[in-house]
This record gives sequence, C-alpha cells and structure tokens, in this order.
Amino acid sequence: MKSLFLVSFLAPSAPVGSRPFSQHLTTKCFGKQLHFHSRCVLFSSYTCSATLSVVPDLQEKETFDGEKASLLLKDLRKTFNSGKTKSYEWRISQLEGIAKMLEEKEKEILDALNKDLSKPGLEGYISEVSQAKSSCSEALQELKHWMKPEKVKTSFTTLPSSAEIVSEPLGAVLVISTWNFPFLLSMDPVIGAISAGNAVVLKPSEIAPATSSLLANLIEGYLDNSAIRVVEGAIPETTALLEQKWDKILYTGSARVGRIVMAAAAKHLTPVILELGGKCPAVVDSDVNLQVTARRIIGGKWACNSGQACISVDYIITRKEFAPKLINALKEELKQFFGEDLMESKDMSRIVSPTQFSRLVKLLDEDKVSDKIVFGGQRDEMKLKIAPTIILDVPDDAMVMQEEIFGPIMPIITVENIEDSFGIIKSKPKPLAAYLFTNNEQLKKAYVENISSGGMLINDTVIHVATRGLPFGGVEESGMGCYHGKFSFDSFSHKKSVLYRSFDADSSLRFPPYTPEKEKLLKAIFSGNIIRIILTLLGWS
Repeated sequence: MKSLFLVSFLAPSAPVGSRPFSQHLTTKCFGKQLHFHSRCVLFSSYTCSATLSVVPDLQEKETFDGEKASLLLKDLRKTFNSGKTKSYEWRISQLEGIAKMLEEKEKEILDALNKDLSKPGLEGYISEVSQAKSSCSEALQELKHWMKPEKVKTSFTTLPSSAEIVSEPLGAVLVISTWNFPFLLSMDPVIGAISAGNAVVLKPSEIAPATSSLLANLIEGYLDNSAIRVVEGAIPETTALLEQKWDKILYTGSARVGRIVMAAAAKHLTPVILELGGKCPAVVDSDVNLQVTARRIIGGKWACNSGQACISVDYIITRKEFAPKLINALKEELKQFFGEDLMESKDMSRIVSPTQFSRLVKLLDEDKVSDKIVFGGQRDEMKLKIAPTIILDVPDDAMVMQEEIFGPIMPIITVENIEDSFGIIKSKPKPLAAYLFTNNEQLKKAYVENISSGGMLINDTVIHVATRGLPFGGVEESGMGCYHGKFSFDSFSHKKSVLYRSFDADSSLRFPPYTPEKEKLLKAIFSGNIIRIILTLLGWS
C-alpha cells in the first residue's frame, strides 16, 4: 500500500516532463494486482526487447519497504554521527576509490551504457566516463581548499573579534538519478556529497537496468558501505526512501515527478536540488559560419544520446529567409556524421524503450505535424530507432511544441526578425539551457540580459556543462539549486557562520541602563564615521 504514495501521482493522462517515459506498471492494492501505464522515469519498470537480457528480476529480490529504508538510514546516521565521514582522510580515500573504479571498470561501464541505450562507446566515454573522471579529479585536487574555513572581516561594533564561514556536512543525503546519462548523473552528485563529508544513498534508475546493477556492484566493491549505499528498484523502493527524513535530496528527472519529490521532502523540511529540464531553444542568426553552426547543433542534439538529454537543443528559431540554408547545412552534416542511411548508423543511440518510441512517433504523426517534415521521419520499432528528423514551422499548439521532445525530432520555427525569437522563448517555461549562434555583439548582450535559463551558451551547444567553475542547474520549471565541482561541495554543505571574541575590552554601552550618552555614542559607532565617533567621545557632538 505504501507504493500508492507515488502511484496516485502517476496517472496516464499526466503531461510528460523532462524525462518522459511511458510504461506498464504493476502494484498491489487490497491483495489484487493493478496494471496501468505511467509516464515516469524514476518510478517505473519495463520490458524491452533490446535490453531483455539485462533487466533484473525485481520480483525475486527481498522487498525494500519503509521499515528497511528506516533501518538503512539509521545505520548511515550512526556512521555519520561517529564523525567518520567528516575527516579529510576519509573523503580523499573514497574519492580515490571512485578514481580507481573509473580506471579499472571503464569497459564494464561503457558496455552497460551500450546495453541500456545502445550508446556508442566513444559517446559514452566523452559524455559520461570522462566527465565523471574530471569531476573526481577536481574534487581530489581542490578538496583541502574547499574544506578550509573562509575568513570574513568583522565590523567595528564587534571589535576585537574574528570571523569565518565553516563548511560542515549536512548528514545523510539521497541522490535519485535518471536513465539518459545513468552513470554520470549518478556518480557526479555522489562525488559532491562525499566531498562534503556526507553519508549518501544512491537510487539509480531502473530504466537503465544494466547501469543500475553495475553501479550497485561497483559501489559495494570500491567504497565504504557503512556510509555509501545503493538501493535499486522502482516505485515501492523510491517511495520507501522518500518517506524518510533526509538531510538533502538531489533528484534528476521530470518536473512532474520533481513535484512529488518536493512534496515528500516538504513533510520533513528537507531541502532539495531538482535538475529537471524543459524546451531548450537555439536561436540562429544569419551571419554565422553555417557549417560550424550545423555541426555544433547536431552535436547538441542527435549526437547527444539521440536528443534524449535535458540540455539538448529542443527547437531552433531562425529568420524565414535563412531557414532553407540552415536546413540544407543540417542535412549535409547529418550525412557526414551518420552516413547516407541514417537508420543504420552505429554512432547514434537508440530510443530507450518501446513506450518512449511510441510517444515520439505520436508527436510526428499528429495531423498538425506530419506534413511539416522536411527531413527524416523514418522509424524502426524493432530497433527502437527514429531517424534524425527536421520539421518546419509547426504551429505552437502542436504537442511537439508544448512538451519537452527528448528525442531526435527538431522543429525549426521561422521569424521575420531574429529579435522576435525572444518573445517565443519567453512564452514558454524557463529552460535548463538556451543557445544563440551569432556574430552580432549587441544580439549576444541582449540575449544574455533578456533570456532567463539555467545556463546559456553562445555559438555552441551543451559543452558549458563540462566547464570547470560553472554551476549546473535550472530555474523555475527547469529546476532549483545547482551542482558540479565546488558548487556540488557547497550544495551538500551547511555554511556555518562563526564569530570569535575574547574576554577583553568588554564595553558597557550595549547593556542597560540606557542613557542619552550611551545612545549618542552607539549611534555614532553604528554610523561607521570615525570622526563622528571621536567627536562624540570628546563630548563635542
């Protein structure tokens, strides 16, 4: 019955969010099995012909319920309260364990990604393994600096004193990952949580079963299981975890499920980081290097997990007269990237599941859209593949323009003036990323000043998330909070303010009885004006 906490939110008619996935779910109610479909990423299980050999039989495993979740959290808190995870030495040892794991198990990781998504080996390495290595390497290099208290200047009113900001771990944190980058989006926040000195539970996505199983085995083998654990499963397991009082929750997935996570966290006043998504626009001016622009858009769409990424280009806006040139450039570069027969390319990921495939086909076959296809549109249900598809000037009320696409479909919207693109973008929820291609410096400045998004990139796509020193996170519907590098450390830390004073120079001014003389001097001190203070002390004010 506890699974109904989430089941009630997963109605078939619910809108698809940034990690759309529809599939068949089973739960029990009053002793009977209920079967229904649910668009959900983190709280579903499925059977897929492409991954049948690696789908774990969750029914044979021991049930993970609220009681077991409570015991797990109790064990983690015991470890945390012992002070074990707070030490620099423990944190470094766990990060070194992750670095060792990434080196020794690279092939296994890439194999799991290929089983789950048919992700090409090089794409898997670039987008997941290398990014996890970079995140771990940065933490190893910078951890001592991150942990060092930050000195703060004190005011005249507290002299003599000193002050600092101390970063302390939050406690036991929960990371709920997703399926589209199932390794990186699991390990990156875990690295941040460990760096900050927390105990952590990772709930990987069951929609990527091979990677989920591998993560469970690797973390058990390489890390300290008294403080770092993995819980596999679907709706019941996630519900059981969300019933507990965590010190922070990081969730990656759809806005709809993000609301469920946030509602569960609110019961315990648990803070959350939500990495969601949205419709990420790319505005293309007519003064660009056309070939470079086309290649970089393809790199941020079809070569990025077949568009199944929260930061992939969702739609393009360009001038009406420039659209044919851009479309031709995209066609030519797509053939250069993936060959003449795009459906046979081994350099492009497949769609994650049959129901996700059906959802994308439905977007293409809508009456308002089907006659707008100018390139691609081919599909193979057996292989779960859809060719890179370009559609031109679909109406705004078409489904493909109302929800995050999360697939290899690219709408191109045309405008008379490139500045008209601002209104189109602002009419939709704020995206996780926004892209602009132009050589016009004034347009760049206007785009940065007027378009609100989680992140922004000028003259390229997606690579901003791999840039050290930049936070990754959304705004409004596309998420809240951020992580990556130092921002991960900060997000999983409490910034404790500390003021130190001695017993010397204790003034009676702040204590009763309050007199007119005290009032004059205190007001002079609070003003910060040295001359006024001296004059007041001399009785000349």
